[in-house]
Parts: sequence; structure tokens; C-alpha cells
Amino acid sequence: MSHLVGTQTRVSQKSALYSYYQLTKPKVVALMLLTAVVGMCLAMPGALPLQQSLFALLGIGFMAGSAAAFNHLIDQRIDAIMARTYKRPLPSGELSSSRVFIFATAIGMAGFAVLWLGVNTLTALLTFASLLGYAVIYTMYLKRATPQNIVIAGIAGAMPPLLGWVAVTGELHANAWLLVMIIFIWTPPHFWALAIHRKEDYAKADIPMLPVTHGVSYTKTSILLYTILLAVVCAMPAVVGMSGQIYLASSTILSAGFIYHAWKLKYKSDNKQAMTTFKFSIYHLMLLFIALLIDHYL
Repeated sequence: MSHLVGTQTRVSQKSALYSYYQLTKPKVVALMLLTAVVGMCLAMPGALPLQQSLFALLGIGFMAGSAAAFNHLIDQRIDAIMARTYKRPLPSGELSSSRVFIFATAIGMAGFAVLWLGVNTLTALLTFASLLGYAVIYTMYLKRATPQNIVIAGIAGAMPPLLGWVAVTGELHANAWLLVMIIFIWTPPHFWALAIHRKEDYAKADIPMLPVTHGVSYTKTSILLYTILLAVVCAMPAVVGMSGQIYLASSTILSAGFIYHAWKLKYKSDNKQAMTTFKFSIYHLMLLFIALLIDHYL
């Protein structure tokens, strides 16, 4: 009997740990950290300062996870309504609000302390500002206030390459802001594709996402126009001499792919095209930043 109880306890603990892990949106954080690494590498002509870089990634990762957990906490009523999110740890009852608040606060404070003490003050303050921008300004206000919510708040999610740059140099630089601009312009077509797929969910939860307020056709047009703008912005690192031909070729191919998916979504769409476009956008950003990294070292 005691053996059975012990096994059940371990299973319960493992389940709880996985629930906390889910709160941090690990896939999103992993992509953010990739862009932060690229920011670090492009900022340094030689080898990265290893300890400082690791502390930076740890701190940025903790604070990004904290922002994600606060997002879960604030949006739990909405998450319970939506088919995509009703199984999340809070609406499913796996974790209580008080525990999530303590967890989010703890890892956020830990991340801030790591950045403040192990990296530099500017990185700590900028990362904290990003956390507030996503968890408070976007989640608590903009998300419920305007269909341009993801456009305005996109700057918070676009900050990681700048944070990486500042972490190893201690200063802001125009090239770092160009990396931020790429993610800033990438965010609306990425998210609006998902919003089209989940339009009924957002309408049910009374969230004014663009497909709900302006219609699917208008949103598809907006996605297509944004992908064209994104192609121009993605070419800029090569134009300003920040990267070379490897990146330019990769950027051109990836941008053409994104524009093709957006065009197909607008003019030859089926029930799966919105999610296909959304998934491609993730690979687009990931491969784009990997191309920046390869180009930098070859």
C-alpha cells in the first residue's frame, strides 16, 4: 500500500512540474532565446563572453517564462472558453491561481536578479519593460481594447535580439533595432493567421481580434500586405552591410515562401490554409535568424 501511495505521489509531482513547465510557453521562449543568441553573436566580432552570455539567456528565459505564466493567470477566464486553451493548467484546475502567481513572481524575480547581478543593469531593465509590456499592457488592456492589439504590443515580443545585443555590449545599436523591427513586422501576419483559424473562439470570448472586428477577408489582405512589407525589412540587414549574400539569398527564399502562403490564404484558401500559414511563419522566423547566424560566421 505504501509503495502504491509513493508511486501516486511521484506521478502527481511529475504532473505538477509539467504543468508549471507548460505555463512558461517553452516553445515560444525557445524561439525568443534563439533570436537573443543571434543578437549576441552579431554584436560581437569575436567569441562571446561565455559566462555573461549564459547568465543573459538564463535571465531572459526566466523573465519570458514569467511573462507567459502571468499571461495564463490573467487570461484564465478567456482560456476556459476557447477550444485551443481550455486544457491549460489553470482552466483545467491542475494549478491554482495563487500557486501560478507565486511561480510567475518567483521566476520573474530570479530572472531579473540574474540579469542585474550577472549581466548588466540595462539588460535587466529592458527585459523587465518587455515583461510589463506583454503581461500587463497587452494581456490586461490592449488584447481586450483594440483589434490592433497584436500590432501595438508586438514590440514587447520583438525585444529578445536587442536584449541579447545589450547583454554582451552594454549598449543599444541601430543594427539591434533592425532585428527588433523584423520580429515586430513578422508578428501581425503570424498571429492573424492563427486568429483566422480561431475566429469563433475569439468571438465567443469577446476578444476584438482583427478577423472578428473587420472580417476574415480584410484580415487576409492585411496578412498579405504585411508579408510584402516584411520581405523588404528582412532584406535590410544585407542592404546596410550587417549580413552578406548567404543571408540575402535565404531571406529572399523565406520571404517568397511567406508571401506565397499569404497569397494562397487570400485567393485560394481552404480550411487548413490559415494554420498552414501560421506554422510556416514560425519556420520562417527560426530559419531567418539561423541564416543570420550562419552568414555571420562564414
